[in-house]
Amino acid sequence: MINVKRSWILYATLLVLFWGVWGAFSSLPTSLYGYPDEMVYVIWAFTMLIPAFFALRGNRFDRRPVAALYGLIAGLTGAGGQLLLFQALSNGPAYLIFPIVSLSPVITVLMAIALLRERIQWLAVVGAVAALAAIVLFSIPGSSDDSNTTGPWLLLAILICVAWGAQAFFMRKAALLGINDATTFGWMTISGLLLIPVAVLMMGGLPVGAPWQAPALTAVTQVLNAAGALFLVMALSRGKAAVVAPITNALAPVLTIVLSLAVYQTLPSIYGAIGIVLALGGSTLMVYADEKRGEDVTAGAVSPEAPAT
Repeated sequence: MINVKRSWILYATLLVLFWGVWGAFSSLPTSLYGYPDEMVYVIWAFTMLIPAFFALRGNRFDRRPVAALYGLIAGLTGAGGQLLLFQALSNGPAYLIFPIVSLSPVITVLMAIALLRERIQWLAVVGAVAALAAIVLFSIPGSSDDSNTTGPWLLLAILICVAWGAQAFFMRKAALLGINDATTFGWMTISGLLLIPVAVLMMGGLPVGAPWQAPALTAVTQVLNAAGALFLVMALSRGKAAVVAPITNALAPVLTIVLSLAVYQTLPSIYGAIGIVLALGGSTLMVYADEKRGEDVTAGAVSPEAPAT
């Protein structure tokens, strides 16, 4: 049982792999072909059907109202936050928006500790702080010339941060209520599809004249994003939200930076370099603390008391 529960490490690793690669190439459709971000969302929503199909194969779809409730909440907070991000970026500086949004794991950790009574060892606390610091550092660009530091974007950025932090919490809560991964991800897929009309309205209709390479490249990259979302559900159903959220959000950008260095020949900023060190160190501490906790629980469960002499 303990080994099964600690399998979150495998799914978190797969999540980092898929989201790290996705992060390195996700901007290509927009940068190369001027493809609208809202259209990227539309294609992402449809690509969610692919991992949903594989997740539901051989698994029972939980039809209880509580499963629908938590699945829809997890889906709408994630997809809704994505649409709010497009709106925030349209009138606010990205170099301030992303550091605020990147603090979403803080919301997850606080909710998990307060509402789920999750407890983590002091080594894991140190690792979580380092990972959260790394996430913020990854979001700071080397320079910026945008002086728009006030406006409605600030409220939107805070709302996105809360929404994405709450999403991970509700994924974990759903698992604790006995809702299987396939059901939660199925409702997340439905939620993403439901918001497609909103994305179309935001961009004023479907784009015309885009080369076929734009939607094709978008579909390829967004499949990685969608599969990563499934691995996030699976990791959170097996591991503590206060541990999984900081680790995955810190390590995925590390892989993105490494791939960008190899493919685009771009060096990370000083903030990115420090973030890599903190992400790797913090994640190592958190995984080590979880492994140590598992060993302690195992020892306490199976070790007989020493015979009296």
